[in-house]
Amino acid sequence: MPTKTLDDLFIDGVKDIYYAERKIIAALKKMVRGAKAEDLKAAFDKHLQETEGQVERLVQVFEILGKPARGKTCPAIDGILEEGQEILEEFKDSPALDAGLLAAAQAVEHYEIARYGTLKSWALQLGHKDVTQLLDQTLSEETKTDQALTQLAETKVNREGKARAA
Repeated sequence: MPTKTLDDLFIDGVKDIYYAERKIIAALKKMVRGAKAEDLKAAFDKHLQETEGQVERLVQVFEILGKPARGKTCPAIDGILEEGQEILEEFKDSPALDAGLLAAAQAVEHYEIARYGTLKSWALQLGHKDVTQLLDQTLSEETKTDQALTQLAETKVNREGKARAA
């Protein structure tokens, strides 16, 4: 069996996040429909649009690397998204639904931030400057989305979930 290299690991990671982003698009559509607060719906919708752009960026990454744009099943994102689906179902009529959806979205963001940070580092190490820039653009978007969700949670959504339940 040939020795696997950092380049092999990098390509594997790009396939993983490509799969994840495509799954996230479907999940975000459900979250937009399921959220109650208009500003949370808007935040999810904004990130849905960004995620579609991120998928296009990953296609560019595959093109630069001379590889077909193909995903690899990612059990980690499947599990995180399954938890979000459970929240949608179990808290459907609960005042805490939006807080749960926001928390599920942040779990996704944290996974993406970790994955894109690693991929950016590996791309830089491997000398893929064009790819590094594309990954950095996405990492920046993911970080800003996480910050926006945190602010929304702290200033509105968590309080509303608690207040309505009281």
